[in-house]
Amino acid sequence: MTIRDAVFPPGRQALYDINRYSAAIRSGDLLFVSGQVGSREDGSPEPDFAKQVELAFTNLKAVLQAAGCTLDDVVDVTTFHTNPAAQFDIINPIRLKAFGDGPAPNWTALGVTWLAGFDFEIKVIARIPAGAGS
Repeated sequence: MTIRDAVFPPGRQALYDINRYSAAIRSGDLLFVSGQVGSREDGSPEPDFAKQVELAFTNLKAVLQAAGCTLDDVVDVTTFHTNPAAQFDIINPIRLKAFGDGPAPNWTALGVTWLAGFDFEIKVIARIPAGAGS
């Protein structure tokens, strides 16, 4: 039986412990990052939406860094939105700032009805640079 190669950033353990999942799984040279939300260290949602999105990206960067990656290594992005039409104008500038000048990773955005008290979630797949996070 293969044991999953789990990656956890420092801090924020409350959310992972409460819901019993790994922040990311390393498989070969790929990193599969679980959906990251704008949670505080205690696992609670940031109430201000723009700050929640920024915090989700901050939390994503922490997971990537724990595996030796950055946002530049991201090849696939999926985001989940509780109200995409109303939220897009807030999310898009934050997303563009985070990923910088192109080429941008591919991106799939989905409207959902429930995110466990959150309004935005981002999950990614990244390619782990040679020699990183070993």
